[in-house]
Amino acid sequence: MARIKVPRKSTAIDMTAMCDVAFLLLTFFIMTAKVRTEDPVPIDAPKSSIQQPVPEADFLTITVGADKAFFGLEGTDLRKQTLTQVGELYKESFTPDEQTRFSTITSFGVPVLQLRQFIALSADQQKKYSQPGIPRDSVSAELFNWIKQARIATKALHNKELRIAIKGDSKEAYPVIKDVIAILQKQKVNKFSLITNVGSDAGAAVAK
Repeated sequence: MARIKVPRKSTAIDMTAMCDVAFLLLTFFIMTAKVRTEDPVPIDAPKSSIQQPVPEADFLTITVGADKAFFGLEGTDLRKQTLTQVGELYKESFTPDEQTRFSTITSFGVPVLQLRQFIALSADQQKKYSQPGIPRDSVSAELFNWIKQARIATKALHNKELRIAIKGDSKEAYPVIKDVIAILQKQKVNKFSLITNVGSDAGAAVAK
């Protein structure tokens, strides 16, 4: 009896569903990823083995480098409210457009009287701008007031205590760090964090 030959058919795998999943995952990671912001001055943070990620809200970073202090606040609503409150203290009013532009600035280091000029610059111009740092003296008390008003704004808007961290260059002179710590202690803020690098180049972490 003759053997019946079964016709061979090529195997086909439908990859449509897998492609859809891949694009969905890619879109998710792009939308949820946070862009790493550049420091206003070159910072070589000290190393640490503690691995605690930096919070993305209700968090204040005081960056210290080149004998200057810079102010960075997480949260666009907090930035707007803090700017309004600080402006009232120094008799400076900011337009809604200036408030919106300021809410996108992750870190700055200019006196209040130069702030409007700094806000008007483009992002590229702000990076090239030679920022003198926020005054730390007791006469103008600008850094003191920025910190205080940010704490008040966080409590009013989110009903939370503002977390504070200091990010300093490992070779920075101690007197600048001492000034920042003294300003925090004047507000009875004795608990704050230090931002360090994990291992060799593993990224940023918070050391309490």
